[in-house]
Amino acid sequence: MLEKNIQRHIDTLTQRYPALEVNSKDIAEAYLILEESYQNGGKLLIAGNGGSAADAEHIVGELMKGFKSSRKIEKKFEQALLNENQELGNVLAENLQGALPAIALDGHLALSTAYMNDCEPLLCFAQQVNGYGRQGDVFLGISTSGNSKNVLYAAVTAHAKGMKVIGLTGAKDSALCRMSDVCICAPQTETYMIQELHLPIYHCLCLMLEEKFFGE
Repeated sequence: MLEKNIQRHIDTLTQRYPALEVNSKDIAEAYLILEESYQNGGKLLIAGNGGSAADAEHIVGELMKGFKSSRKIEKKFEQALLNENQELGNVLAENLQGALPAIALDGHLALSTAYMNDCEPLLCFAQQVNGYGRQGDVFLGISTSGNSKNVLYAAVTAHAKGMKVIGLTGAKDSALCRMSDVCICAPQTETYMIQELHLPIYHCLCLMLEEKFFGE
């Protein structure tokens, strides 16, 4: 069950986007998977194609730095920076922000092109999950169709590594939905309309995570 201060973000989301009321339960379940992973020192790996690749990068940007809050670093770490180097540590202590580790798998061009040239192109995301993933981490696969092969291969690899899989898809039944621990199926079937709903969904997840780990 969600804490009240966390639940209010879903309530606000569904007030602003009534069509997403049908996704409330799955959004809450996805959040709890992410919360548990981060509490245990895990990280989030994200993959998608085209606009979904852009969404993957967007999510990383919201998790790896302050979203709504400034996320002041912990005093213990601040002191460690100052002990290491007074001058540079002071700048670091003033400007570094708390981060929730997340990696978008679309952005590693040298690795991706080398693997696609030398090996099997559709396994590019799976290879990165194999390399980065650890038991307790989470893989978020974004696919408007839910059938993007490179995302499916990555999801299978994630489960084999002991990771949880969250799907973010459209309304139609899909392979990704069936193989995910939880799948948030935006209630649209046109690609651009699905993507328009994906953004407020993942913003909500990021807001909830920030509230949990960096709230007052």
